[in-house]
Amino acid sequence: MVHLAIGTLALESGDQLPDVTVAVQCWGEPSPELDNIVLIEHALTGDSHVVGPADDVHPTPGWWEGMVGPGAPIDTDEWCVLVTNVLGSCRGTTGPASTAPDGQAWGSRFPAISVRDQVETERVLADKLGIDRFAAVVGGSLGGMRALEWIIGHPDRIASALLLAVSPRATADQIGGHTAQIDVIAADVNWHGGDYYGTGTSPDNGLNIARRFAHLTYRGAAALDDQFENAAQKGEDIWNGGRYAVHSYLDYCANKLVATFDAGSFVALTHCANKHDVGRGRGGIAAALSSTAVPTIVGAIDSDRIMPLHQIVEMAELLPGCDGTRIVNSPAGHDGFLTEFEWVTGLMDETLTLARAARANR
Repeated sequence: MVHLAIGTLALESGDQLPDVTVAVQCWGEPSPELDNIVLIEHALTGDSHVVGPADDVHPTPGWWEGMVGPGAPIDTDEWCVLVTNVLGSCRGTTGPASTAPDGQAWGSRFPAISVRDQVETERVLADKLGIDRFAAVVGGSLGGMRALEWIIGHPDRIASALLLAVSPRATADQIGGHTAQIDVIAADVNWHGGDYYGTGTSPDNGLNIARRFAHLTYRGAAALDDQFENAAQKGEDIWNGGRYAVHSYLDYCANKLVATFDAGSFVALTHCANKHDVGRGRGGIAAALSSTAVPTIVGAIDSDRIMPLHQIVEMAELLPGCDGTRIVNSPAGHDGFLTEFEWVTGLMDETLTLARAARANR
């Protein structure tokens, strides 16, 4: 991983964010023409570490193991894969925990950011790297929001796209769930209005509970019931203070995130997801979607409890470069874009076929 400085970033809100640094990882070799570069966009608590073991820099293993590498669906013998850590995160790119110009952590002073600001960060980075066009942009969930913003805001710089588990705007249901998660963190006595950095404490309890609620929406209801039913956790008595098995599972998932992620970034990125609306300032969603001709593959999971299937289908119908939604029947829920490997592999092959055609026609 390398850290690249891109200077001051002009934000959609009108604010300026100085001294922005972006964490970047790369797999494969760029072609002399830089026309084989695939940009992968990670989800909310992901990072630039798509594949590889955990190490001193990356607290968790790659989040898309098997998808990138020699002979993998994104074959690095052919493609060069570029992944940035998103603006607002805590995994190397400037975020609330980063040091502001006064030498203190940004904390509550970190400005409100949007998905467009995150894409603008990558656009500036691409300019600095001399990349005028990506062969493909690929993303799911919050990463899918950025991929969608790329093809609408900069269609001339994207040859093909794969959008997974993403709709064109945040829904009231999403915003309601997200704001409840934010409020739980803010209610933690160690939140200190977002300025807990340097206090020796952090709002771990708030983040833990927020993550439990979030994780329930990531998994499909049927998948959870198939796995846990109403069983007690092994060795525990629900009549005497013991946990249910699903409770234990959520404890594990939440504790894992608390150990590896920052609450300030979780809040900043959740606020960012709430602002997602490709139609803002573009004449509405239909006008925005119809304005891009980028060849695009759209994938949806039928049991997704976050991204409404009807919205994704309507989005695909409005994208001129898309020939319909690829829907997978899966109990996995929203996380299907990570776990339904065979389905995603097929969609990736379609996307890279489009990318090859674009390279051949340049």
